[in-house]
Amino acid sequence: MNSSANQEISGDKSCSSRRKPLRRVAVYCGSADGNNPAFLAEARALGAALAAAGLGLVYGGANVGLMGAVADAALAGGAEVIGVLPEVLADREIAHEGLTALEFVPTMHERKARMAELADAFLMLPGGYGTLDELLEAVTWAQLKLHAKPCILINTANYWDGLLAFLDSAVAAGFLRQGNRELLRVAASAKEAVRMAVNG
Repeated sequence: MNSSANQEISGDKSCSSRRKPLRRVAVYCGSADGNNPAFLAEARALGAALAAAGLGLVYGGANVGLMGAVADAALAGGAEVIGVLPEVLADREIAHEGLTALEFVPTMHERKARMAELADAFLMLPGGYGTLDELLEAVTWAQLKLHAKPCILINTANYWDGLLAFLDSAVAAGFLRQGNRELLRVAASAKEAVRMAVNG
């Protein structure tokens, strides 16, 4: 579905008098599969768990890597799936063509802002620079009280242990308050992360 068909999609809950919007979760993850089969399996499990919980998915709009896997699994389970793709990536033939809706935005910054607008929680699977950027921005916004949405890291195969150790060292060094450190919650599996998101 192209961007012209997306004008009816809104993160604004004020339209609830017309219809009750689905609750959506943003998922940040890699555009590669990674070299551990557990990463791809967990991405598929997350898409299936979101669909089973009746939650919509908001993600980066690609058909590759963990991104494509979580989207395909959510779609297979009947979930609403909205992709948000920056125009700079539009010519790389990675856009997922089977989504409920695919929005194109001018910049990476606007992609993050739009995903945050559409979502009620943020879940993070393994990924690289882009995933780390999105993850930290979501938690930083929570620290600044710009939102109160759950931020949940899925620590598949202990992938995020190094980041978690760094955050603990930032607390010890006096650069991060313990209360703000706790804004980033950790789940061992996709199913646990979805339960945490549903429970707030």
